Amino acid sequence: MQTAFGLNIPMTLEDVCSPQKMALLVYDMQVGIAQQLPDSAALIQQVKTVIEAARSHQMRIFFSRHTTLPTEVAGVSQLKGAMALQRVANVAQVKPNFLPNSPAHAIIPELKPLPSEVAFDKLTMSAFVGSYLDLALRDARIEAVAIAGAVLEFGIEPTVRHAADLGYIPVLIQDACYSFSEQNRARSLENLQSVGLVTDIDTFSRMLLVACS
Repeated sequence: MQTAFGLNIPMTLEDVCSPQKMALLVYDMQVGIAQQLPDSAALIQQVKTVIEAARSHQMRIFFSRHTTLPTEVAGVSQLKGAMALQRVANVAQVKPNFLPNSPAHAIIPELKPLPSEVAFDKLTMSAFVGSYLDLALRDARIEAVAIAGAVLEFGIEPTVRHAADLGYIPVLIQDACYSFSEQNRARSLENLQSVGLVTDIDTFSRMLLVACS
C-alpha cells in the first residue's frame, strides 16, 4: 500500500483482498453460454472453486446474466451485436437466445446463487451498464471487484475496464476466465495488465485466508 495526498493507494492483491473491501463478480456463467464452450466442465469447476473461497469468507457475490430482448423491441446496438456474435448477415436471422426466464438465461445449476447472493440482468458487455451493480458496490463501501467467468475477450475485458473507470480496483482471476483461444487470452491479459490486478485461483484463495486470519 502506498499513501499520497491523504489517500491509501492499493498496489497489490494483498492490499485489497478482504471481504470488507472486495466483492466477487461471476460473469455470465449461464446455461446457454456454457453450451457453447468446448471445455465448459473445467471452467465450471474453476469458477466454483473461486465462489467457494469467497463464500467461506462471507464475501459479497454478484452473478451477471447476459440478457436479450425480443427482436421486435431490441435496439440498434443489440441487433448489430447479436448479428456479430451469431455470425449472421441479416437482422431477420437474429435469435433472442437469452430471453429472461428461458433455460439458456439461467445460471448454471452447479453455481446456483445462494439466497444471500444476487443475480442481475444486463444487455451490454459491461456488467456496469444499465444494472444496479455500481450502486450496490458503492453502498457497501466496496473498493475492489474480483472477476471470473466467460468470456474474457468479449465481456470480461470491457467490464474490467469499466470497473477501473468507475474507481474500483479490478482483480482478474485469470485461470477462472474462459477464452476461445490462447491468442485471445494472451492479448486480453496483456491489455489489462495496466488496468487492474491479475491473479490466479490459488493466490486469490491464499490471500483471502491471510486477510481473514
